[in-house]
Amino acid sequence: MKLQKNTLLALYSVLEFAADPTRHIAAATIAEKYGVSQHHLAKVLSEMARAGIVESVRGVGGGYRFAGNLRRLTLMDVIRLFEPGGLGTEDEPMPGGTTPVDLALDTVLSEIDQFARATFSSITLATMLRLMQRQQRAQAPTSAAKA
Repeated sequence: MKLQKNTLLALYSVLEFAADPTRHIAAATIAEKYGVSQHHLAKVLSEMARAGIVESVRGVGGGYRFAGNLRRLTLMDVIRLFEPGGLGTEDEPMPGGTTPVDLALDTVLSEIDQFARATFSSITLATMLRLMQRQQRAQAPTSAAKA
């Protein structure tokens, strides 16, 4: 499965905001960090603001900040904003022929999509932030040893 660029930008951004919900972060800061166009990112952030996930604050010290609930908002909630059908739809047949191999592969791929949707639906932003913190702690001794 491959997520669209807008979806990835939304996930990167929302996790940046959620890491410190009280802080306003400029779109330019995130665009620079992830090497993307500020204009493109602004479109993604605008969509998330319309959905109530982030809020925009203008003026000095402005930017965007997290406006959702860390313990309730799931990765799938964000993905649904940008992926048509939220990672494909179960009712649409997959492209391919009607040979036994095609039908079997369609079945397997459909099951993989269902597992992916279920997994993304079960992971909240709070869970992702904890995972990110654990990974940073695990990498810290390795980084210190190299210095």
